[in-house]
Amino acid sequence: MEQNLLESEPLPGIVQLILNRPAARNALDAGLIGALSAAVARHGERKATRVIVLRASGTAFCAGADLTAMLTLGRGPHDANVADAETLAALLLAVRHCPKPTVAAVQGPAFGGGVGLAAACDVAVGGEEALFRLPEVRLGIVPAIISPYVVEAIGLRQARRYCLSGETIPAARARELGLLHEVVPGPMLGGEVLRIATELAAGGPGALANCKQLLAEVAGHGPGEVLGRALAIRLAKLRAGEEAQVGLAAALARRSPGWVA
Repeated sequence: MEQNLLESEPLPGIVQLILNRPAARNALDAGLIGALSAAVARHGERKATRVIVLRASGTAFCAGADLTAMLTLGRGPHDANVADAETLAALLLAVRHCPKPTVAAVQGPAFGGGVGLAAACDVAVGGEEALFRLPEVRLGIVPAIISPYVVEAIGLRQARRYCLSGETIPAARARELGLLHEVVPGPMLGGEVLRIATELAAGGPGALANCKQLLAEVAGHGPGEVLGRALAIRLAKLRAGEEAQVGLAAALARRSPGWVA
């Protein structure tokens, strides 16, 4: 039986998790969601993993939820229906809160849950052929689980348009909206993603995890005295830590710290 998720490590510490249901355009069924959640959790804890890249086999990044499964779940017991939806919510949270930087490499279509998966990553890079859609309302449902990530990525005003219309968003427009950080010719996608992953891996492992947590905590809060005091204490504590001492000393000595290959 073919694996629904593949793993590779093209460079030391840079792990690629590859959605591998190309015949189904990498639609998110229970098996793939479970495998991806477990892999993200495992590599989040694995010391040797520095950056996680989400990629996909075939011509599509992710077609969203498996429609056959959704139809069946809607006809079944309510508790089972809710439990299934919660697995996608848990996956996106795992990606967002993973202590390692995450990068989405989007080739071809990314619909529904595929949009959410890209938006949940720290960085998203697309090929020129990438296409995004939020088609849920055309299916009689709403983009419930992915909505916080979509609104965060493109803002509420733009989310109103694209969540309500279900229209296609080309790669160039996705970059304008903030859904993608970069757009490159398709053949260059893999190389550009590895370049960005290498830049991310240059940060201290603890600093990267702390930075992700910091940004999540300050989002939505304007500067203020109480927050400023809390951030000062946070910086002072980190400065006294071993990783910062190593990194600062290495910079002064014009050499690489131990975490950079």
